[in-house]
Amino acid sequence: MAQTLVYKILQDHLTSGQLVAGDEIGIRIDQTLTQDATGTTAFLLLEAMGVPRVKTELSVSYIDHNMAQFGPENHNDHIYLQSIARSVGAHLSRPGNGICHQVHLERFGRPGRTLLGSDSHTPTGGGIGMIAIGAGGLDVAVAMGGGPFYTTCPRVVGVELRGKLAPWVAAKDIILRLLSILTTRGNVGCMVEYFGPGVASLSVPARSTCTNMGAELGVTTSVFPSDQATKAFLIAQGRGDQYVHLTADKHAEYGRIVKRLHAQRDSASIDNIKDFCTEVDIEPASDPGAADEGMLDVSFGHVVIDLGKVVPLAAGSPSPDNVSTIAELSGQKVSQVLIGSCTNSSYQDLMLCAAVLKNRTVHPDIELGIAPGSRQVLKMLAANGALADLVASGARILESSCGPCIGQGFSPAEGTVSLRTINRNFAGRSGTTGDMVYLVSPETAVAAALRGKITDPRDMGETMDIEYPNIEAPQEFSIDDGMIIAPLDESASQDVEIIRGSTIVKPPAGEKLPDPLKGQVVIKVGDKITTDHIMPAGSLLKFRSNVPEYARYVFNCFNTEGSPSFAERALAVRDAGAKGVILAGDSYGQGSSREHAALCPMHLGVGVVIAKAIERIHQANLVNFAILPLTFVDAADYDRISEGDELVVHDLDEAIVSGQTVNVSNATQGFEFACEVSLAPRQRKILAAGGLLNFTRQGG
Repeated sequence: MAQTLVYKILQDHLTSGQLVAGDEIGIRIDQTLTQDATGTTAFLLLEAMGVPRVKTELSVSYIDHNMAQFGPENHNDHIYLQSIARSVGAHLSRPGNGICHQVHLERFGRPGRTLLGSDSHTPTGGGIGMIAIGAGGLDVAVAMGGGPFYTTCPRVVGVELRGKLAPWVAAKDIILRLLSILTTRGNVGCMVEYFGPGVASLSVPARSTCTNMGAELGVTTSVFPSDQATKAFLIAQGRGDQYVHLTADKHAEYGRIVKRLHAQRDSASIDNIKDFCTEVDIEPASDPGAADEGMLDVSFGHVVIDLGKVVPLAAGSPSPDNVSTIAELSGQKVSQVLIGSCTNSSYQDLMLCAAVLKNRTVHPDIELGIAPGSRQVLKMLAANGALADLVASGARILESSCGPCIGQGFSPAEGTVSLRTINRNFAGRSGTTGDMVYLVSPETAVAAALRGKITDPRDMGETMDIEYPNIEAPQEFSIDDGMIIAPLDESASQDVEIIRGSTIVKPPAGEKLPDPLKGQVVIKVGDKITTDHIMPAGSLLKFRSNVPEYARYVFNCFNTEGSPSFAERALAVRDAGAKGVILAGDSYGQGSSREHAALCPMHLGVGVVIAKAIERIHQANLVNFAILPLTFVDAADYDRISEGDELVVHDLDEAIVSGQTVNVSNATQGFEFACEVSLAPRQRKILAAGGLLNFTRQGG
């Protein structure tokens, strides 16, 4: 039977289960990555498991997130991470070496390998032909200890690329186009596989832009074939011997998923939806007249994107799937432009910007920040004069780190528009309440930097006499791994002193849930609540190695001055002998892999999340830290429950072991409602043990 590339790689790494979509499988993990915002907890958990040395083919600890050192917390983490890496046999990428995903792609990513990373944008590695998956730090710690990673065998969503991008149209526009089709919801349990003749026209960094933002689709990962472009990239990185040719079998079949699509935003016409479906080769699954007005149920076989028809796009706050054409937005005044992040700061991205800005000056109303994604790129720009051109234009050169993408500086002014080449624009993520952030390509960003307003970059020739600079991939990258500390051999590592500053606190383990579980709704939130809503990043990110301190800020964005905070209310429920309950709408837990969005609520006594739908990584993190994830059988029950209601979950032990549904009593209002217990067999065992750490200690 013809196989997809996804299934070929999974088959080679299968440790348990069978490749049947929807079933639980275990896969061997070849490589892991952590970053400093998640890595401290991951390595503390590895220590708690009693694992003296990593057992993967390769594990790399990156320092790229918490770079601003206001107070001792971040530097304490850096010193701990360096010492623990030397002790357990992991590589360490030092501060200043670059963003984990870009550096890993450049120096470590290998076609056909599996990569598990404690960062939701780990799927960037799919651009080089890896199955690269983001997960919580506890799952990564288990993988570093030699354990398999368990996940749902995916339905594979095929994306066929045809043709070639026009000048001034970029890979960012491809993924934004796909986000406009698949949206950010309803894709749990899927992997995206790109194929078709258009793939050959895209470089590895361009492909990685697409797989990086595949995280915003909510899929487990995305992958491109490994072909001549992959080979050329590896040769240029001095790693040509690691190339293998990988592609799907001819006539491989892709899974079908059914989604409900809104009519195009400028019209509520069903006819427009039909045209939209035809354009991307989607077959209507039902009579559109039977659907709600302005909606249509459609069944995706595989999506076809003609690259030649893709136009410059932007995603406006507060979601990466809020996509419009640049032509529709043209003329809006812009005050700030940021070019960088793991999505768009490759050598080719920044060389294009430097070529456009050469001998020109940034518009007087614009602040332009440029953050090279890696030290390799920064050195190459410095050597060939492009860095001088950027500086001469008035650009501010930022550190090679995540920085503004995670709210670590460069926040926009109130009431102003910021164009960014990053991957997320959740409300307030930039550090400014009410921010207006558009996600765009480097081409669109640099056009706005010169014009002071949103500008279709295809008009640059006419408006500014700028020809499109066709930047070829370098035949040889500047290779200098001096900022990567290689592991010591096992005998030498035994003498390493592990240094833990006072701000590094051992994370708590979970505990078995009581039966029956008596709880109280501490908060009721709506749809598309992200991990940024649950656990803020930005200036508070430095507390991530101290769970009791960081837990004070759970749901900080919903706290109001003069009223008890979420943390205070949750602790009051805990101290009264009950479990806290979080009530949520659709697509709860979008975004980052940050396990603190489960770990900190657990510390506050939260025992249950009840939602209309829960995203993959967050649900796994909830289970790992012994919080029961439930989804409504009837979504209308969400509206019947209020904050403060006392709930009782009956027959919990039985539900965890084998139940598909469980009854929940609302003791305050006097009614019962049913919830689904959508857990894989191994997740049931983890919950029964009181979390993954306890399960692992017990030999699971």
